This record gives sequence, structure tokens and C-alpha cells, in this order.
Amino acid sequence: MKVNTIGLAADHAGFELKEILKTYLLDKGIDCKDFGTYSVQSSDYPDYAHPLATAVENSEVQWGISVCGSGNGINMTVNKHAGIRAALCWNKEISELARSHNNANICSLPARFISNDDAKEIVDIFLNTDFEGGRHQRRIEKIPC
Repeated sequence: MKVNTIGLAADHAGFELKEILKTYLLDKGIDCKDFGTYSVQSSDYPDYAHPLATAVENSEVQWGISVCGSGNGINMTVNKHAGIRAALCWNKEISELARSHNNANICSLPARFISNDDAKEIVDIFLNTDFEGGRHQRRIEKIPC
């Protein structure tokens, strides 16, 4: 799958992993748009999650990666946007299913619970797994209220 631009967002707890992933993706030739945060200073994940989700909804970026300590807060926030299907991915299998069955467009990561190498593998799988469609498409169409 050809990846154009990935959006990245994190709070202070996810900052270091976001920076590692940004370097990793740039080294692979993938453009990144960084929505912050830009330091380990205490910050509020919604301040970065909402701009990322909006950029994915508006096709300014192809997919997003959101990171906070547990992955939960930032994942809940991006999922408030109607056009977002974000998945909390803590291992390779969840990442693959998030794309193949749920057509997830944001991969949320728990920085405090996965290694940097695991995060890279999770992101690689997320970006390289195609959506299966079929019965899964029917289910996705039932998500909006």
C-alpha cells in the first residue's frame, strides 16, 4: 500500500515515542505532519488529538498515529470525530485486524506499555494491511449514529 502522509499527535507521555516513530517513518520516505506536542512538558492530549482527527477527516493526511501513556485518552478523543475509526493497538495482531476488519484510519499507541521496536512493528503492519471489505464494510457502515 502506498502511504503518502501520516499525521502524528501525542501528549507529554507519548512525546518520545512519537519522535521515534516520526524519525522511523521519515527514514522510510514517508512524509509526516506533526500536530504536537513538542516536548515532555505536561500537556493535554485533546489539544493534539482534535487537529489530527480533523486532518484525517479532511484528507490532509492519509492516516494518523496518536500516542499517550495508555493510548486510551487520545484514542477516545480522536474517535469523537465522525470520520474517524481509531484503534488502540498494543500488538501486531490487533493492528492487523484494525486495518483488515475495521478499516481503521488512526492507530493509537500506549507509550507506557509497548517497546519502541514493538511500536515500529505495529505501525508497519497498520500501514501495510489492506481493508478486506465485504462483510466488514457492511459493519462499518452501521457505526455512525
